[in-house]
Amino acid sequence: MQCYTELTPPTAVEHSVVLPFVSPNATNLVVAKASLLQIFELTKVTEIPSRLTDAAQDANSIEGILPTQRSESRTRLVLVSEHTISGVITSLARISIQNSKSGGDALLVSFQDAKLSLLEWDPECHGLSTISVHYYEGEDLQGAPFTHSLGQFHNYLQADPGSRCAALKFGARHLAILPFRQPGDDLVEDFDSDLDEPLAKSKTAATVTDGNQGQETPYAASFVLPLTALDSTLIHPIHLAFLHEYREPTFGIVSSSKGPSSALLDERKDIVNYNVYTLDLEQRASTTLLSVSGLPSDIFKIVPLPLPVGGALLVGSNEFVHVDQAGNTSAVAVNEFAKQSSAISMSDQSDLSLKLEGSSIAQISDENGDTVVVLHTGELIILSFKIDGRSISGLSVHKVGTDQGGTLLTARPSCISNLGHGKLFIGSEEGDSVLLGWTSKAPQLARKRSHAQMLEEEVDLEFDEEDLDDLDDDLYGDSSNATKQQSSASAGSASPNNYIFRVNDTLTNLGPASVVAIGDASTPTNHQRVMSVDQARSDKELLVSTGRGRAGAIAILDRTIRPELLRDHTIPEAQAVWSVYARASAPKGMPQPENGQVNAEAELSSDSDYTRFIIVSKRGEDDVEESAVLKVTDTSFEEMTESELEADAGATVDVGTLTRGTRIVQVLKSEVRSYNHDFNLEQILPIADESSDAELRVVGASFADPYLLIRRDDSSIMILKADERGEIDEIDKSEILNTTRWISGCLYRSLTSTETTLLCLLSAQGGLKASQMFNLPDLTTPTHSVDSLSYLSSVLVPGEVPRRAAAREELAEILVADLGDSGAKSPHLIVRTAWDDVFIYKPYQLPENGSDQQFTTNLRWIKLDHSLIANWADSDDALSEEGPRLKLLPDLGGYSAVFIKGTTANLILKEASSAPRILELRTSGLQDLATFHAARCEKGYVFIGADGKLHEAELPQGVNYGQTGWAHRRLNLGQDVLGLCYHARQRVYAVGTSRAVDFQLSEADAYKEYSKEDGETRPQVDHSILKLIDPTTWSIIDEHPLLPYETITSLHSMPVETSETTHQRKELIVVGTTFVRGEDLATRGRIYIFDVPDVVPEPGQPETDKKLKLFAHEELQGAVTAISSIGSQGCFVVAQGQKIMVRGIKEDGLLTPTILPVAFLDVQCFTNVLKNLPGTGYCLIGDALKGVWFAGYTEEPYKILLFGKGRSHMETIAAEFLPNDKQLHFAVADADCNLHILQFDPDHPKSLSGQRLLHRSTFHTGHFPSSMTLVSSPPSPPSSITNGTNGTPQTPNGTSDPLSPPPRHSILLTTQTGALSLLTSLSEPSYRRLGALQAALAPVLEPVAGLNPRAHRRVEGGASGGEAGASLGGGAGGAGGSGRGMVDGNLVARVWALGSQRRMDVLGRCGAEGWEIREDLAGVGSGGLGGFV
Repeated sequence: MQCYTELTPPTAVEHSVVLPFVSPNATNLVVAKASLLQIFELTKVTEIPSRLTDAAQDANSIEGILPTQRSESRTRLVLVSEHTISGVITSLARISIQNSKSGGDALLVSFQDAKLSLLEWDPECHGLSTISVHYYEGEDLQGAPFTHSLGQFHNYLQADPGSRCAALKFGARHLAILPFRQPGDDLVEDFDSDLDEPLAKSKTAATVTDGNQGQETPYAASFVLPLTALDSTLIHPIHLAFLHEYREPTFGIVSSSKGPSSALLDERKDIVNYNVYTLDLEQRASTTLLSVSGLPSDIFKIVPLPLPVGGALLVGSNEFVHVDQAGNTSAVAVNEFAKQSSAISMSDQSDLSLKLEGSSIAQISDENGDTVVVLHTGELIILSFKIDGRSISGLSVHKVGTDQGGTLLTARPSCISNLGHGKLFIGSEEGDSVLLGWTSKAPQLARKRSHAQMLEEEVDLEFDEEDLDDLDDDLYGDSSNATKQQSSASAGSASPNNYIFRVNDTLTNLGPASVVAIGDASTPTNHQRVMSVDQARSDKELLVSTGRGRAGAIAILDRTIRPELLRDHTIPEAQAVWSVYARASAPKGMPQPENGQVNAEAELSSDSDYTRFIIVSKRGEDDVEESAVLKVTDTSFEEMTESELEADAGATVDVGTLTRGTRIVQVLKSEVRSYNHDFNLEQILPIADESSDAELRVVGASFADPYLLIRRDDSSIMILKADERGEIDEIDKSEILNTTRWISGCLYRSLTSTETTLLCLLSAQGGLKASQMFNLPDLTTPTHSVDSLSYLSSVLVPGEVPRRAAAREELAEILVADLGDSGAKSPHLIVRTAWDDVFIYKPYQLPENGSDQQFTTNLRWIKLDHSLIANWADSDDALSEEGPRLKLLPDLGGYSAVFIKGTTANLILKEASSAPRILELRTSGLQDLATFHAARCEKGYVFIGADGKLHEAELPQGVNYGQTGWAHRRLNLGQDVLGLCYHARQRVYAVGTSRAVDFQLSEADAYKEYSKEDGETRPQVDHSILKLIDPTTWSIIDEHPLLPYETITSLHSMPVETSETTHQRKELIVVGTTFVRGEDLATRGRIYIFDVPDVVPEPGQPETDKKLKLFAHEELQGAVTAISSIGSQGCFVVAQGQKIMVRGIKEDGLLTPTILPVAFLDVQCFTNVLKNLPGTGYCLIGDALKGVWFAGYTEEPYKILLFGKGRSHMETIAAEFLPNDKQLHFAVADADCNLHILQFDPDHPKSLSGQRLLHRSTFHTGHFPSSMTLVSSPPSPPSSITNGTNGTPQTPNGTSDPLSPPPRHSILLTTQTGALSLLTSLSEPSYRRLGALQAALAPVLEPVAGLNPRAHRRVEGGASGGEAGASLGGGAGGAGGSGRGMVDGNLVARVWALGSQRRMDVLGRCGAEGWEIREDLAGVGSGGLGGFV
């Protein structure tokens, strides 16, 4: 009974495509991150260089982004929408279809197991709409019964540039062709069954609108062809791609009749063939146009090239080969191996020593065809073509220099997309994805073009696109445009050395996340003097390795925001705080800034908007509410005793500024006071009912210069306006505003999008006229009204009236505010319920507004999935408190954020390239918060903590929040991270890194065969270094390089018995290594044991007071592949070669102690997983062939016993113990992205007395696993399990405590896609509730791309045991399977994405109460980590 929940989304970009998707004129970038599909648009922003960018230049500094070009204007990626899909995306393609809903192009997405989904943008629901689903996974297409499953093959999608068809290559040699209808096409869907052999068709789900069954779909019936039907020699297909400039759909394919092999190069040299086929979609036939044989055997990719080059670029490991439309070839060698591996004629540029494996290629110049190539190291090169008429006479390769941005990228690319206008997007799975900008210094003559010439080119392009089918019936297109481009290329071609690249934006990536460490959170050294106000919570942080090669780094993750505390000030009984900046009024006769705008040069001034005053509301003697004003000085705060603010006037409700910051307005409970910039009183406005003269109290206020909204305790409102002189007066209200009871309201004005101030109000009239907006100062009729807001529907549409009033939510507060960073800010509607739940809505217009229309015209709202669901205890506390909880923070660390006050304080943050994220602010007892900007605290904040003090704090520098939803900062190392552990005694981290070095055998190891190798390019192997990192400064304080060609395979910190006499134990760092010297030499390994003693620090570097000291080492026969602690006597278990050995320290009188074995187990296989249940002798052994073994270690006598084995042929990648109450489970992740749950139960009859581990369930995660870490909440004594069952929990003094609940154990999983997941054990009642909720919820949610979430999680062949397992998504296992599947935590959490009416129906069907689901979901999400992170 487990639940699998993804805590953070995948971050590794695998595929990308550029297309006009959301509108005909848009430029959208669509990226795929495993199962996450994101849609971006581009925006140009102007940014002022900050100290964050300066700090990012330091290689050892905490970094959040790549070094950025220090210019004020750059292009940013802005997220439009993101969607989680129940499948793993394998390819993306752009398809132009007729009559799409948005007017733009469609998106064709391919998935594993040969599925295709055709998607379009639906402006009505502001999301994806599925046109059709095609799947080709039928058994009749699989061929022989002994062939591999579809998931074992590289299935990919290619689309014709003219959108006439798409081809899906799947399986070993199958090709599915999906035709698309274009203007003028005559495609037919039927064929003569008497004459034609039946072809396999896709099973298609097509959407038909308005019930019109005769409506024509944008696609025709697809068909499947075996590649051998095209040509009998296509036995080993390598790659295929559609080509440009052909009348009919035409694709090229590289293949061979024999499998290419480097080991058999002498026999299989130049065996690759390149064939070009044109497709007749009506006859479902093909014609061979071109065949080129004898190509190099290392070719692995086809890159089709548009004009002016044309043809195809064949990419090999050692060369580029261009083949034009006539079959002529031109090649260039880029390393010394090209001439050795191929006999074709090619120009020699082998001195470049380039390696082309894993490279990505895109054409960047439409004039001369220059192409940029991103190598696997991230380096940039330019491939140029020598164009002679319509043929290519030669290729040349040029490296991009470092000063031109050639080394800006540090990771292997996974995809590349040209966005036009000098922009390239380069995705990566091993580092951050980058939006790259480029410019070229073209000759002056080539750039001088008249406006008429540019318009003429645009007309020509439009003609080619619309009238393509009216061209001549020749197979090739019209060459007039090509001739024009070629002549332009010859006249204005730029030198490859003139390209300059720069980074515009990045998408953060946490992959591959191979190693993990959990340690105590550190406090920066310069803030150690500040006492933390959070003493109640455990302070832990999570470190994850990210990137590879030069992109290697360590990511420091925290699911909460940990502020940097600067200083505190004692203010007794403080309850609320505000900060204001006020400027003096302009002298008479001087022009006033319009619309609140300030001169741009004044904005650049460092002190232009520094906070001048802090206003505090406090409770004085005899419980009297008072207010005080503090003046901000250079070092502290000083209370202003000479100001005209009356302290005993009462508690302050809100403070703001009007009249362009020249008037400070204090809203008290009984009146409104206005002050000038020096806090001299200017005006007093009483709060009273004009009709009855009754005294009313203010309960809320909202500012938007020059307006002020006042909400009173009788649910009435006042709207005040300040004139140019600063005089404040009330605006006359309409009848609807006077007669309606308003429970919340706010003013909204965005200077970036509109100059209109909006009045947003929330009524309490049973959902009728729940939300209204007025354009001030016009208060006669609302410009926007939503009646269904209290139902929290997925889409809020004006005029829609809900059917049932019983499902209405009780709302408490609304706030319309801009969310975002300096890149992009956009308005959002934030709704808080009476239970303290927070939901976020994003606005959109249907139809889209013009530039001259108001914001509320055609306005709709769509609910985002990112919401804050309070647990039952917090909700109960929320009902007892009154007053507004949502507070806008216009500039907090560069973010326009919203503060959520409550039992736990939260911030809503949004980055331009991410959705809004709600993160907890790690400050217990926080009462109130306000922004604070000063020279000593730039763009920070002040808050009142539980200790009653006023604290100054900042958001930590270099921390990102948007991409993962966690606080994330990075320590760049520039090397692969192989091991990571935390030394708790000395509070430091040990990191094992490796760098690639040239491999060369020594004279003692050399063979005569190696003496023949005299090349300059040598193979590279890893050379490891052990580093010690201080977490207070995040600097490397010590290093220990290992021997040449020695690489770290395991690194752990554990208590080790250092003396056989005294039995003293000490926390030491144990390192396992192996020597990588090729397959012809015997493998050996070593064990190192390091101590971390205190030493005298270096002058001026107090953090260097610790060093690595080699305590013991031992050389072993065979590689050391895994190490773990075991038992209770300070020993550790080692996987060396084909044996598992338990070793300990022996003192034999020598200078260095020896490491001797005390017990062993012969496993006869390579062991890559070795885990121990802490404090016990149980160990879990995993390998890539035989699955997992469960063994136990006894200390009297010393021996290892094998208890049970899992099923064989399970390719184990990671495994971990998972205790649950009185049962012992194991979680095993295999290479097929499946998660298996095994159980050790010797009493079960099918377990053969425990010799066979029971396979309980299988769950498909969709992410390749990299590590598993056992965590518990709360921590429990480790030795509570005996013989597979839990004993009675023990108290600290060793006595049993039968009343204490058993600890909840969870497993933290990391994946190569960068996603963090949590596997949680559930109690029986929780499992039943969540399982029933999942079964009821799955049919209700609209599937994205038409994919079934339950089918995505089910594993074929790994499930048996009945309907229950299938209903819960995960299949039940083999012997003894109870048929109980695993709960999908992300799926059940989407119950809060439903409207209140549908949510009530779903909860009613599953028989669960809302508070029970709150409790269950709190434990399976981030709350399941407890105090660990």
